Amino acid sequence: MPAPSPLTRRRLLQATAAAGALPLQGAAVAAPSPPSCAEREPRFGRGIEGQRQADLGDGSYRNPVVPGDHPDPTILKDGADYYMTFSSFQSYPGAVIWHSTDLVNWAPIGPALHRPIGSVWAMDLVKHGGRYYLYIPSLQDDGTAIHVIHADDIRGPWSEPIDLKLPGCIDPGHAVGEDGQRYLFVSGVRRIRLADDGLSTIGELTHACTPWRYPPDWVVEMFAPEGPKLFRRGAWFYLVAAVGGTAGPATSHMVTVARSASIDGPWEDCPHNPVVRTRSADEPWWSRGHASVVEGPAGDWWMVYHGYENGYRTLGRQTLLEPIEWTRDGWFRARGGTLAQPLPKPHGGLAGPSGMALSDDFSGGSLGPQWSLFAPGPLEAQRLRPTPGGLVLQGKGSTLADCSPLTCLVGDRHYEASVVLDIEGDAQGGLALFYDPRGFAGLGFSRTQMHTYHYGQEHRWMREPVDARTVRLKLTCRDQVATFEHSLDGEHWTRHPWQMEVSGFHHNVFGGFLSLKLALFSAGHGQVRLRDFVYRGL
Repeated sequence: MPAPSPLTRRRLLQATAAAGALPLQGAAVAAPSPPSCAEREPRFGRGIEGQRQADLGDGSYRNPVVPGDHPDPTILKDGADYYMTFSSFQSYPGAVIWHSTDLVNWAPIGPALHRPIGSVWAMDLVKHGGRYYLYIPSLQDDGTAIHVIHADDIRGPWSEPIDLKLPGCIDPGHAVGEDGQRYLFVSGVRRIRLADDGLSTIGELTHACTPWRYPPDWVVEMFAPEGPKLFRRGAWFYLVAAVGGTAGPATSHMVTVARSASIDGPWEDCPHNPVVRTRSADEPWWSRGHASVVEGPAGDWWMVYHGYENGYRTLGRQTLLEPIEWTRDGWFRARGGTLAQPLPKPHGGLAGPSGMALSDDFSGGSLGPQWSLFAPGPLEAQRLRPTPGGLVLQGKGSTLADCSPLTCLVGDRHYEASVVLDIEGDAQGGLALFYDPRGFAGLGFSRTQMHTYHYGQEHRWMREPVDARTVRLKLTCRDQVATFEHSLDGEHWTRHPWQMEVSGFHHNVFGGFLSLKLALFSAGHGQVRLRDFVYRGL
């Protein structure tokens, strides 16, 4: 994938906010007090491989419902089933669809997007006329675009992406008006009519709604109106949106609501706005926002949105579930408070599978949904070759920075991972924690040398001679400190002398809206065979 364009999400949001941006003044947010032991280690359920899960097994749940970097959730209720997907950025295969029957326990079905189209941001998953649609915004070299893919079965196959020719737009939100016509709302908040088949646009992009404005002394990142999601209940259309910026200060992002009797407006702001906001950096979840509203299994109502976990920005923006209640005047209020405590599970749903195993012996014929290549080229899937002895990953580039590693999302605060690598030819293989080409930490091995990476670079002074045809690598990450070990014979282990503190590998340092992932890599002019990847939550 080409290097990121000078046009960034931040610049784009600044542009869409220009007409309504306010000068931000006032005192800075106070630094959070040190968390107590109970706050640092709340009680979670434990699922596959010891991974944390939301369901506590006693009729309650604790957020996040989908741990790890699953931002900008878009949710679809389809009978008794719920489907959700998230921004996947430069990871391909991307746009992994998840399934639930109770809104708390979620498991992946598989990716809907295979061909790289840029850095994929907040999507909208809808069903119309018996067909599923996924509207996908992306950042490309020359700006932004919105594509659509469709399928007759949620499990695929999905169509090839179709460009809707909407430059300068992100965060699509599909809606059907009282006239039966289809519309796409986008950042700003603007809209355009869709053709009946949902695969092209009609007419021009127009202003739809003036976003609600917060007081000028609030401490936020920027105005940045984004994420319009629409639904209809009774006589009203509801437009749920976000303002305040998705990162920056802990108190930035928020959820706002407007309503109208017509898809054409006029739109009235909710008197309770914002219905969700992190009000203090002492809260367990920061920058809560970008919500979608959905009816629960028993007819009650819920919001899904994302937030950063206090002290663990490296995990990215995680998916949160909060109950809402309808007021007599036809608005709704959030009922989950700061999400510091467990909440009752939705009534009426049946608990299904939760999460997925991350461990992989690589004996299958295809990648599991936990794996994706970072910023691959159009034909880069050809680098992967399944064999009876493991997955062969052809080398690319020369170091961890430019080799498009194979990555895996992490949702636990503390974890352990190990892998066996067979080094073939002039290749360098390794295990790392990877944010993007500017931020990573890990170990790499050629047949003759051990390479040490931290702070987004190789530290050549730490190179050591080795004789490594096969190497076993293990990573333990506790409290965002990574400890690496290696073994050349499978029996004797050597701990690397550098224990790497990685808490700074997140968006507020590097930009990009990503998270710190586990990465297996193959650089150089040979290949690396991946075997026996094992993950365990601690």
